[in-house]
Amino acid sequence: MKVLILTSGGDAPGMNMVIGSLFKKFKGKLYACRAGFKGLVNNDIISMKEYKPLKFINASGSVIKCSRCDAFKKEEHFKKAIDNAKRFDVVVVLGGNGSLNGAQELSKAGVHTIYIPATIDNDVEGSEYSLGFHTAVKGACETYRNIMPSFDAHERCGVFEVMGRKCDKLAKAVGEICRPDFLVVSEEDINYNQIANTLLHNKEIGEASSIIIKENLLDLSTFVENISKTVPEVEVRAVQVGYIQRGNRPTTRELKIAKQFAKKASQEVYKDKSVKLFLQNGKIVAVDM
Repeated sequence: MKVLILTSGGDAPGMNMVIGSLFKKFKGKLYACRAGFKGLVNNDIISMKEYKPLKFINASGSVIKCSRCDAFKKEEHFKKAIDNAKRFDVVVVLGGNGSLNGAQELSKAGVHTIYIPATIDNDVEGSEYSLGFHTAVKGACETYRNIMPSFDAHERCGVFEVMGRKCDKLAKAVGEICRPDFLVVSEEDINYNQIANTLLHNKEIGEASSIIIKENLLDLSTFVENISKTVPEVEVRAVQVGYIQRGNRPTTRELKIAKQFAKKASQEVYKDKSVKLFLQNGKIVAVDM
């Protein structure tokens, strides 16, 4: 039994726990692609023992590296990837929607594939949870709470940009916990006059103001500049939460769920069908690819 694992797209806290847990199970039989599908295309594959994964089991990031690989979509490179994948009994893929598409393509080509949702956006349809979301929310909330006291001391306005790409779940979750003055997840949420009135009111009563905005909505510096022009009486500062969310040490809850995904994956390795592992009704289930 030879098992190949890869982490694709953006890294997500909890990936290393899955990798380490599978290494404990399969040891010398576990191999890794360096940098996701890129490694599969380039045959950049080595024994998992070389990575010493147990040193990083509780850490964020991915010890076997991540990347996005457009070459995988091209027929010439895809063929190389399939040839390399078929040297193994099963390929375990961790990542978001793009990685799921890649896993499905491997399965269609006859590769026994197991997919595990791992993206801080938590937007994989069919699964209640994707690895990294809880840690990313906690990290963003901690950043907000650590910075706001200083902003309050100077009666500033903080504009916190959180990750989420095309999905607003992360921003909404952080907003629900932190309760900013404004939560901006669409352009319809932007009303500069309303923002100005709130900022002026807060300054009059000696308090700071805060705005949480989803990334990729509009240019952050432009947004801050527009607010400053509308209400020059208040100092506005931008805070890009971004990579702090990814880099936070996985929460206890995150590590627990990662272990559950790894346990289910190790069971599915011995079955002769490709599956997506989803969290549904609080349980990890295998859904046909």
